[in-house]
Amino acid sequence: MAATKRLSVAKAITLLESTKPAHRLEADELLHLLQQQPQPKNSLRLGITGVPGVGKSTFIEALGLELIKRGHRVAVLAVDPSSSLSGGSILGDKTRMQSLSVNERAFIRPSPNGGNLGGVCEKTRECMLICEHAGFDVVIVETVGVGQSEVAVANMTDFFVLLHLPNAGDDLQAMKKGVMEFADFVVINKADLDPDAAMRAQSMMSSAMRMVSPYQGEHHAQNAHASMPMAADNLDPKEHYLGVSKAHDLQIDPTLRVLQISALQNQGIDVLLDRLMQYQKVQLQSKAFEHKRAQQAVSWLWERVQSGLKTAFMEHPRVQAALPALLAQVGQGLLEPSSAARELLKLHRI
Repeated sequence: MAATKRLSVAKAITLLESTKPAHRLEADELLHLLQQQPQPKNSLRLGITGVPGVGKSTFIEALGLELIKRGHRVAVLAVDPSSSLSGGSILGDKTRMQSLSVNERAFIRPSPNGGNLGGVCEKTRECMLICEHAGFDVVIVETVGVGQSEVAVANMTDFFVLLHLPNAGDDLQAMKKGVMEFADFVVINKADLDPDAAMRAQSMMSSAMRMVSPYQGEHHAQNAHASMPMAADNLDPKEHYLGVSKAHDLQIDPTLRVLQISALQNQGIDVLLDRLMQYQKVQLQSKAFEHKRAQQAVSWLWERVQSGLKTAFMEHPRVQAALPALLAQVGQGLLEPSSAARELLKLHRI
């Protein structure tokens, strides 16, 4: 049964990623059928990013195994970069998650990003929907790991986790905005290799998190104590609390949003997961979770509109007929790119 479901999920994702017109129609029909079904409740979508070599695959495997131990079913959508020359991708994430990949309660799907910006695939949102309807209540999206531009995944997941190395970057690097602005949690991985450097990195990242999303202080802390559950029964209430901003967007004390872990040694994974789950629980109670999902749905709509317009433009007969000559003129310096673009857009409007 598990093998059949796993195969059907893989085939559904393959159908979604296909560029053949007939497959696109089938994929649209499949998505329409899924939308008619009751939406899965209390699913959790996690976005994971970090520079190459930070240990994303090791971290995801440790996190996934801990989630399974707690009774969850985990799907991992691993995005691999596509070569700008050949267009191919290695798609070797399963080999780096050997224990998780053979677990019956896990599903791992590596996909090429196809040159798509933001560190994700064009069909990542649809793939998450497939996984949730297949019974996976936690969907983890691993980005390609290209740095400060990977913010697209933050707009399609409930929590965005940024992995960092103990010795990577200085104070100025830590202060940079961009991806830091979207991170719900910053995780210092491989902390066991250099504890002193990990402590310094945690301090720098905590300061940076305060700057990009400053915590509101004791006023919210008092409200949190009065109306919200603590992060976990075994944690000190004086050190672990959650607050709610005026915009109903939950924030967590920056000292709790930055953690040291060692994914390889399985150290700190349980603490991170406790905070993630409690954060989700409070968001559900405050309706912030529902509000964010609604925003993501609107964003998804506009992404599909833009993608559809681009496809319609490239498939327009007049555009296809004029494109080779215009590209040649631009390449030879005989025509300004802006003029060529206006000409193509004019042909599309005719």
